[in-house]
Amino acid sequence: MPEEQYPDYIQALLDPAAYPHPVDAVELVQTHISFVLLAGEFVYKFKKPVDFGFLDFSTLDKRKACCEQELILNRRLSPDIYLGLVRVTAEADNLALDGGGEVVEYGVKMVRMPEERMMSRIIGRGELNHGHIESLVRILVPFYERAERSAEIDRYGTAESVAVNVLENFDQTRDFIGNGALSREQFDSISAYARSFLARDELFAARIAAGRIRDCHGDLYSANICLADKVYIYDCIEFNRRFRYCDVASDVAFLAMDLDFHGLEELAALFIDLFVKASGDDSLMDMLNFYTCYRAYVRGKIGLFTAADPAVDEQAKAAHLDMARRYFSLAQQYARRGD
Repeated sequence: MPEEQYPDYIQALLDPAAYPHPVDAVELVQTHISFVLLAGEFVYKFKKPVDFGFLDFSTLDKRKACCEQELILNRRLSPDIYLGLVRVTAEADNLALDGGGEVVEYGVKMVRMPEERMMSRIIGRGELNHGHIESLVRILVPFYERAERSAEIDRYGTAESVAVNVLENFDQTRDFIGNGALSREQFDSISAYARSFLARDELFAARIAAGRIRDCHGDLYSANICLADKVYIYDCIEFNRRFRYCDVASDVAFLAMDLDFHGLEELAALFIDLFVKASGDDSLMDMLNFYTCYRAYVRGKIGLFTAADPAVDEQAKAAHLDMARRYFSLAQQYARRGD
């Protein structure tokens, strides 16, 4: 998006003088749903006014509610990072953070974490080790033990409910078959495996009975983890509870899959082994392969969607297609393992 097309408040906040704390320069990072401003020691995250069906930020009130929910949910794992709700205000044609006048936008203020300690950067440098994995398990096991459970949440663990999330991926990617990232053979084998597993209602019922369906993170992988002075896990899914109310096995499978994707199979196995032992959740292993397959396919789907965005240049398109190809290949490996 060219700078002149940014909302007025984003253009105003690109000025270092707009902040009540020292800022040398402001860096803007965009996703398909957010504007993220890196300003000095802090980060300001604003939601774009979009409605994708599964996500609705179309009104100011809805964006405010989601910001408030984001703070509540992410403070479960990273209370030190999520500082509070911020307002962009307009008074006499002047836009300001938490000023007087009309509120034109809401956002979330966060502590800026050290880039070099992001888990994805650590993986890229080949420095991820057993100690990091042990630290993650020490944080995650009590998190899931404390995470909310209810009859309503349990309903999201049924085979029927899980199928909604899993099978929609195949509907959404069918038109991409044969584009170089997803083959017909992969599509057929992965979808057949998923449907076969979903028919095993007794496995899903057993997980519900064991109390393993919780209000989880929903997006647990290296891009949302910082391994600094302590473990910070952030950016959980706040906008749609059906992606967050899930089996604990689905949540940890995302991180295990992510480690496999980066060629860290030994650390993935260690993570699962330590987690199962510490949590006493032996039946997690009955579900793990299914959920790692699901998570790999979702990441492949996101790569396809990003590559298809007209705003993406050819170099980025090629990179996203290659990443999608790798994720679909991994999903197929899981599907073959499960047959």
